[in-house]
Amino acid sequence: MINVNTDLSPGALLPKLDQFFSMAGDKIRLLDGEWNSAQGSPVVTINGKYATRGWTEWTQGFQFGCALLQFDATGDEEFLDLGRQRTLDLMPPHLTHMGVHDHGFNTVSTFGNLLRLINEGRIDAQEWEKRYLELAIKVSGAVQASRWTGLPDDLGFVYSFNGPHSLFSDTIRSMRSLVWSHALGHVLKGEHDAVNNLLGRALEHAETTSRFNVYFGNGRDSYDEYGRVAHESIFNLNDGSYRCPSSQQGYSAFTTWTRGQAWILCGYSEQLEFLGAVPASEFEGLKNPLFHDKAAVLNRLKEVATATAEHYIRETPVDGIPYWDTGAPGLAGLGDYRDRPAEPHNAHEPVDSSAAAISAQGLIRLGVVLKAMNEPDADRYLKAGLTVASRLFEEPYLSTDPNHHGLLLHSVYHRPGGWDHIPDGQSIPCGESSMWGDYHAMELALLIKRMANGGYYQFARWGN
Repeated sequence: MINVNTDLSPGALLPKLDQFFSMAGDKIRLLDGEWNSAQGSPVVTINGKYATRGWTEWTQGFQFGCALLQFDATGDEEFLDLGRQRTLDLMPPHLTHMGVHDHGFNTVSTFGNLLRLINEGRIDAQEWEKRYLELAIKVSGAVQASRWTGLPDDLGFVYSFNGPHSLFSDTIRSMRSLVWSHALGHVLKGEHDAVNNLLGRALEHAETTSRFNVYFGNGRDSYDEYGRVAHESIFNLNDGSYRCPSSQQGYSAFTTWTRGQAWILCGYSEQLEFLGAVPASEFEGLKNPLFHDKAAVLNRLKEVATATAEHYIRETPVDGIPYWDTGAPGLAGLGDYRDRPAEPHNAHEPVDSSAAAISAQGLIRLGVVLKAMNEPDADRYLKAGLTVASRLFEEPYLSTDPNHHGLLLHSVYHRPGGWDHIPDGQSIPCGESSMWGDYHAMELALLIKRMANGGYYQFARWGN
């Protein structure tokens, strides 16, 4: 269980954040100078150098988004110019990519960060650029929402690259594209000019994910425990019925792949933030009456975020860094691993620092939202997130080797598939980085830095 440091504040982490962003600038320059985009997107490091890993092109937005976040944190326009130019040159094909569930990653990290910085008054832009970025968000949200599997009771989901039968936990973070597109006044039009409300689709996806990918200890199956997450849910397309849990990157369908849980914890927390500012009238006009009551919608999002937060705190080692799956078989060889700090160089199972970075952001956002609601556990979640971040932003997780492309060490991609590099002399993957781990570490660092300086950071806000 995480040993929450109740004395931590965002300001207490500023020295670590200064070192982090100093290292980040060097890493961004290094990767940009050595990477040939014709090879594809950088995904994970091998012996400290980023390499591609063919599956889908879901990480390119993280590469250029890192540069934009670096500008946001430091004001160094070198990184604004880099991120802006790479976005304009290389990211447009992602806007109309029909084959992925990753628009919230690629689009929001690039076009979205630029639009956010304009809306915040951080950068100057001509009217055409702002309109272009708005159009990018509108298009991305509609394209993502078109990848749709309808279910009974006016529910449904944006399906994964596995096909229309597959609902991934990851995809909750792509709902950012849908709700932002809706906020900009956009809709998805279908046959006979049928209008599909993008807010409605985002809420339908969130509710479907809540029902089938998240467990609440209600006895759904023999492995139902409060806050557990299944990576994937499988549906029968003939009648829309739920069939079973599954997992692509976790150990099993009945254990919790910790990065999948992290996507849920962070995704629901940030939707709780964003939707809290949406006028009640936007909910009242939706097709499904389940979402007419804004307070009920927010309560459902809070229920999911809280359940996964509790599970994460309970199942993670004392320093807040999780192993890659809570049911990984080698954990038995580690003994009471929850009662001591995580051991990235152990001989049994790898940790996943990227899951920690994503989860820490979710914990902090949940704490902030619940504090505004005067909820009693708000400060505990906030301090838990800061506890995780404090550990991440130091060695052995912070990559201080100037020749290593990565920023956050000990990230894991696909343990069952054997996709992760195992260094000489080690028996498990360790010491390597991932593009999503680096990017979400930067999001986490920016969030805490803004809070320390009296501000805040959200992917978008209603009204802009």
